[in-house]
Amino acid sequence: MDIRSLIREIPDYPQPGVSFKDITTVLKDPQALQYVVREMARRFRDKGIDVIVGVESRGFIFGAPLAYELGLGLVLVRKPGKLPAEKIQVEYELEYGTDTLEIHKDAIQPGQRVLIVDDLLATGGTISAAAKLVEQLGGEVVGYTFLIELAYLGGRRKLGNQEIASLVIYD
Repeated sequence: MDIRSLIREIPDYPQPGVSFKDITTVLKDPQALQYVVREMARRFRDKGIDVIVGVESRGFIFGAPLAYELGLGLVLVRKPGKLPAEKIQVEYELEYGTDTLEIHKDAIQPGQRVLIVDDLLATGGTISAAAKLVEQLGGEVVGYTFLIELAYLGGRRKLGNQEIASLVIYD
């Protein structure tokens, strides 16, 4: 299935020079959504994954059906103030400033093998921060999966040697 042809590109959004990749056109197509989830699952089905980590917020969109497809649980990594129980956080660098992510302290058990999922890999800052949270809790990041990768931004360089599966890559 040609998922790339279903992704709507919006020039100069949210600012001039940016070509926004709109995934709502993929999500509304039932066959495309099923294909994306099954393809993400296929690439990691035999990797001994214990739990899926979805990164706020579009990582939840793919994380939940992926966890269901693989028969696993889903852990949420969120922006500050969204998780109700005891949590840890990590601050990470953005192009202009910093941001913070949080995870519940009891979300990952030491030794658990984790697959991190999000809709898009760009510079790798958010995803590498999510990986740090997993590792702080004693989890092992086995891989990453994305619908889209903006390869020209070099995000892979921040993610180490784990397997990275992106379904659509923009060079």
